[in-house]
Amino acid sequence: MRVLISGASGLIGQALRPVLIAAGHEPVALVRRAAQANEVEWDPSRPLDPAKLAGCDAIVHLAGKNIAGYWTKKFKQEARDSRVRGTQTLAEAAAESFRRTGQPGVFLSASAIGYYGNRGDEVLTEESAAGAGYLADVSQEWEAAAAAAREAGLRVVNLRIGVVLAGNGGALKPMLLPFKLGLGGRIGSGKQYWSWIALDDVVGAILFALQDDRLKGPVNLTAPEPASNEQFVRALGEGLHRPTIFPLPAWVVSTLMGEMGDAALLGSARVMPAKLQAAGYTFRYPTLETALRAALHSKN
Repeated sequence: MRVLISGASGLIGQALRPVLIAAGHEPVALVRRAAQANEVEWDPSRPLDPAKLAGCDAIVHLAGKNIAGYWTKKFKQEARDSRVRGTQTLAEAAAESFRRTGQPGVFLSASAIGYYGNRGDEVLTEESAAGAGYLADVSQEWEAAAAAAREAGLRVVNLRIGVVLAGNGGALKPMLLPFKLGLGGRIGSGKQYWSWIALDDVVGAILFALQDDRLKGPVNLTAPEPASNEQFVRALGEGLHRPTIFPLPAWVVSTLMGEMGDAALLGSARVMPAKLQAAGYTFRYPTLETALRAALHSKN
């Protein structure tokens, strides 16, 4: 299978490429500079020539501006545009290519569990309604932007990705220094749910979704045991053999990080991977302790 990947230089994209190769597939990276071997040049803000997708069996669309930062009006617009416009560009080119050649037949597009908004301890599956707030609004537009591919007949999967645990990036990286110094602790009440997933399982689930025709529409990429922030903090402290006695009050998070802190750190989403489990995907790291242990001992 020849798989076109946007965001190939990001955390997930870099992990995905060698796994695809090991499985006998050929990854092709979308890049914003002059293309080299196994690359295709594109500009997400401009139409993409469908002929550039010739010979591609599937697309994995991961590109999008990182939401970590202070959410000014400009920042939020840029983050939204990077997701919506890029997805529309790629979906429209894929749709036209499919009409002409029958390829690519699969379009996997990143989304986020931010779709569900702040929902307390409510158990959420792919059947749950969208939430409210900036992240929920952007996620809905992000998923809707793939409509052209779906309407043309491609199998479209919206990957609602949770908090990714990796040793070389993702949500864990900025937490490590304070925790290693013994300055870690719960954030706010600690009762909010963080629906996490190990990087290896993000990649494993993507490979699974590429090959399993039963998966379509929204698919939650989260582990089967979401944890409260308090549970997460305790497990991380134990993994690092450090105390976790310095709580970070909610008002400090709101003051220092603004809307982003309220949504990403204090918001709660108890998300279950119902579709993946029903389809038979086996998680490599189903528990928080095993996932953190693997991330903390990663050499990457």
